[in-house]
Amino acid sequence: MTKIIKVGYIGLGIMGKSMARNIIKAGFPLVVHNRSRGAVKDLVAEGAIEAFSPAEVASQVDAVFTNLPDSPDVEQVALGPGGIIEGAHESLIFVDNSTIKPATARHIVGQLGKKGVLCLDAPVSGGDIGAQKGTLAIMVGGPAEALERVMPIFEVLGKSVTHVGDSGAGQIAKAANQVMVAAQMVALGELLILAKKAGADPEKVIQAIQGGAAQCWTLDVKPERLFAGNRNPGFKAYMQAKDLGIVMDTAREYGIPMPSAAVHAQLFDAMLQMGMAELDNSAVLGVIETLADVSLLDG
Repeated sequence: MTKIIKVGYIGLGIMGKSMARNIIKAGFPLVVHNRSRGAVKDLVAEGAIEAFSPAEVASQVDAVFTNLPDSPDVEQVALGPGGIIEGAHESLIFVDNSTIKPATARHIVGQLGKKGVLCLDAPVSGGDIGAQKGTLAIMVGGPAEALERVMPIFEVLGKSVTHVGDSGAGQIAKAANQVMVAAQMVALGELLILAKKAGADPEKVIQAIQGGAAQCWTLDVKPERLFAGNRNPGFKAYMQAKDLGIVMDTAREYGIPMPSAAVHAQLFDAMLQMGMAELDNSAVLGVIETLADVSLLDG
């Protein structure tokens, strides 16, 4: 089995930059590319090698990772002009950490496979903090032999790695994850405004329910930031809305009723219309505040 010696990373946003940094810290030679160059310059200063196209990255490395906003972006970087496919070589592994449609992941597999590339769809969960600390949950679809080869890199990036199944299965798992995340964010907003408007101290309410059946990651992490008036990302609301779009598209494709997810998708779409696209996904609270005509931070 060929050992992974040199790694590439394309897409250096909030998540990708921290993940790439952890790969450098672990001692893997890393080639990086990003449309905006500031993040590239920062990582080059930390030891990365600069590249100017996805093809240039792919031609130099044993495994190339991407972390991009949406399905068309990944398809363009993987298969478009100057894309990974143009720098692909036999035994290259392509790992996509983005959250995209399962159908798009499978299409890319089919095209890169013609060049002898093994592909893994490997979306992640854990937010910016998980990316920084290397404690992400990684959900993987694709061939086991490719996963085995990149496992030393995954172990740098995450605390849990689950091989869900064949190509596309990682993206299905991420869609399921985002159904639960959206539900928790909306529920948090609703319970905080319920407490506020009905006359209980929201902070005391959180303390009361954290130790019971309602306990979850969202209750552990988000309330303190919201009580401090901090609605900065985190995980941006427009990305949550995009992910719920993937959920609903997939549900329609397979004829799956998802009534609560549909409502949550509408609430996150409302965030975008209300100018809150760049805020944290927990700031869906703002939609509930508007509907209830009360602010969490009032008085």
